[in-house]
Amino acid sequence: MVNIIWVGMTIIGLIFAVINGKMKEVNEAIFQSANDAVTLCIGLISILVFWLGMMKIAEESGLLDKLSSLFRPFVKKLFPDIPDHHPAMGYILSNMMANMFGLGNAATPLGIKAMEQLKELNGGKTEASRSMITFLAINTSSITIIPTTVIAIRMNYDSASPTEIVGPAILATLISAIAAIFIDRYFHYRRTRNGVR
Repeated sequence: MVNIIWVGMTIIGLIFAVINGKMKEVNEAIFQSANDAVTLCIGLISILVFWLGMMKIAEESGLLDKLSSLFRPFVKKLFPDIPDHHPAMGYILSNMMANMFGLGNAATPLGIKAMEQLKELNGGKTEASRSMITFLAINTSSITIIPTTVIAIRMNYDSASPTEIVGPAILATLISAIAAIFIDRYFHYRRTRNGVR
């Protein structure tokens, strides 16, 4: 569906440009955007490689395991349906750690693996389980301590203080995560009260 929307928007934009005689500007914008995209990607690579390296060091040193152990009791309360020591819990904790460090690219495969494990726990049903819904809500609104990608973009565009986004990012993501948990719990309570699991 998303592909259809994008194709539709592109076609409408091109028709609008032809009708208004703006094809020259559209062509210039396409090539300039392509150039900007490549420049931005190259600028992001260095920052992402640095933080992925830091994550690897944290993993090898046992820091990620310690952080995961620290958050495990809290995460267990969020996901009471997941048995102890199930692989899904490890993937969920790793996903949360990657998101905390603003490494969305590293968090995505972990999130996919977590969802696969949760689907297996759900018996392969097409309807999402309570844990799957909770994980999606938390993953979408995840707390970010170091917004790595945003800092990299700000550095790439010569921001005077690229790291000043850290405080607002922590506050905004903390509020969004708390809101997501409360909304998730409210709808779960409403479903169970109505006899729907």
